[in-house]
Amino acid sequence: MELALPASEGVVIQFLADHIQRKGKTVLVSELPPTIDQALVAAGLKAKVGPLKLSTVVQRVALLSTAHKLKRLTNPCELPSIRTLLSRARRASVKRGERPTKKTAITRTELEAMLATCDDSLEGLRDRALLCFGFASGGRRRSEIAAADMRDLRKVGEDGYIYRLETQQAGAAVDSTPDKPILGCSATALAAWLEAADIQEGAIFRRIWRERVGPGLLPGSVAMIVKRRARLAGLKVDFGAHSLRSGFVTEAGKQGVPLPAVMAMTEHRSVASVVGYFQSGAAEENPAARLLR
Repeated sequence: MELALPASEGVVIQFLADHIQRKGKTVLVSELPPTIDQALVAAGLKAKVGPLKLSTVVQRVALLSTAHKLKRLTNPCELPSIRTLLSRARRASVKRGERPTKKTAITRTELEAMLATCDDSLEGLRDRALLCFGFASGGRRRSEIAAADMRDLRKVGEDGYIYRLETQQAGAAVDSTPDKPILGCSATALAAWLEAADIQEGAIFRRIWRERVGPGLLPGSVAMIVKRRARLAGLKVDFGAHSLRSGFVTEAGKQGVPLPAVMAMTEHRSVASVVGYFQSGAAEENPAARLLR
């Protein structure tokens, strides 16, 4: 079963209306007809009959958005109507007392352990570059890592890169810039991968089969790489691709980086959405916690 692209605004709205639960008289309800729900399960598009979690709905919209970006098509997922529906669904979920399950943050300590598992094979060079790129450029989402393209990368100086986000997320920070620096050891890792894989155009991060470089990675593959490297490093907690994003914010908090500087890198507009990670990294070092001595 394939979805013809580009998808229309109406199709995305219908998907959200079908799968996002809303409050009924006594219980939560969704609009998806049971027969269609069963057909989706039979086609392997759902694991079981019943409503999807809101996080799953959001993830699928993100994947659809990435598909449009990769094909350079008009992206309905960034329209105000879609963003408004998702925003209202999140607020309603919070009011009901629901809290999303967050992946454990990959801070500098965890990242260095994962990088230590990467050897000098093509796969090792790619994974090292991918982890460094995802973290150092502001905690990029897995869809953004998969969509990273050489046309948006330029060399600066002898040992640095600037990566320009082709399409900033709706709701990006007001004072943010699409230019994200990749410097130091992260730039070195990226340069080593590009040279070894002889990548001069197209997708930056590629599939590898028997030491041969193939087409670009999918977002799901990015998550698998993160989890595999965490497992090889002996890290037992629950990591995912989003761990790079939360880890970037958390590490910035630990090192006392000003919040506006963090938001300019991550593209967050809302302080509320980023401050939780920021404080979790710096709570015990917050000078406001030492007012009474």
